[in-house]
Amino acid sequence: MSDLKIEQLAANKSFGGWTKMFSHPSATCGGEMKFSVFLPPQAESGTVPVLYWLSGLTCNHENFITKAGAQQYAAESGILLVVPDTSPRGAGVEGEDEAYDLGTGAGFYLNATTEKWKKHYLMEDYIMRELPVIIRSNFPVQEGRESIFGHSMGGHGALTLALKYPGRFKSVSAFSPICAPSQCPWGEKAFTNYLGENREVWKKHDANELIKSTKLEIPMLIDQGGDDSFLEKELNFEMFRKTCEKQNQALTARLQSGYDHSYYFIASFMENHIQHHAKALFA
Repeated sequence: MSDLKIEQLAANKSFGGWTKMFSHPSATCGGEMKFSVFLPPQAESGTVPVLYWLSGLTCNHENFITKAGAQQYAAESGILLVVPDTSPRGAGVEGEDEAYDLGTGAGFYLNATTEKWKKHYLMEDYIMRELPVIIRSNFPVQEGRESIFGHSMGGHGALTLALKYPGRFKSVSAFSPICAPSQCPWGEKAFTNYLGENREVWKKHDANELIKSTKLEIPMLIDQGGDDSFLEKELNFEMFRKTCEKQNQALTARLQSGYDHSYYFIASFMENHIQHHAKALFA
């Protein structure tokens, strides 16, 4: 486990609370990792629940916390936001900086098993094991009251981690998630590199496949922009909705007309998502 001490990089008062950024040495990823948090004003006088956000391709620990407008709603609800990076940085893996959809900024929230990537690209263990210990050790959070959401690649991460770790989260939501990565170019490229050629192994990291054998007992919300340029080729929103329907899996799935894949879309429905999680976290 990494050193539980963290170094503060920035702090800005926001909606009565604090938006802060940190770095720390990560034993899991074998180098320095960064994350952001929003501490709501309620954290000054007691413990608060935690909501993890997983960002999409090319993003880091800053994009969401500076663009999504989530602090206002987290402050109103009394929720601590945690925003990790999307991959290790400067790991020295050959080719990790050559493409936006593989390597740096593209960890896909799984544990790589191929020789080239497995030493550093262990984002599933980082998100599910190492980072939560660091959060509990440094912030006033309520034990066992966690939820998760994300965007695009991070939406894939939120859905698959909720499915793979039943009972861990109180709720899950996603904006424009990569619902079936084993059946789209982004996922096929990442999975081939991180996991190898065996497509049966890929299914263990694919929400559309996981939902066929594992039922979520927590509230699940997905918003998808109707004018998202990645909708047809990469995201498979309708496929996932139909699979959930076939499996009698409860899902609130909304196709939002006119919206794209950007943070303009995310910010437009952020209040809905924070409320979705607050209802579960404070139940």
